[in-house]
Amino acid sequence: MTSKQKSKAYWKENVRYLAILLLIWFLVSYGAGILFKDTLNTVRIGGFELGFWFAQQGSMYVFVILIFVYVRLMNRLDKKYGYDE
Repeated sequence: MTSKQKSKAYWKENVRYLAILLLIWFLVSYGAGILFKDTLNTVRIGGFELGFWFAQQGSMYVFVILIFVYVRLMNRLDKKYGYDE
């Protein structure tokens, strides 16, 4: 595999990871906090409705978790394509 092909494959896989993680983030922040709020509000966590919890707290927790997932995925991707140090 040439350097250009390797770079192209690396970038393609990176963009795929980004799209999947951003979709998860969108579904949690917008979907759970706004679109599916009424359905989620039938469940209570710590005295708060689940839809409210996702809108106020849950989406931030998921975002931070997704950052760590992205770092782990990128470290693996770097090793796979030989870009690690």
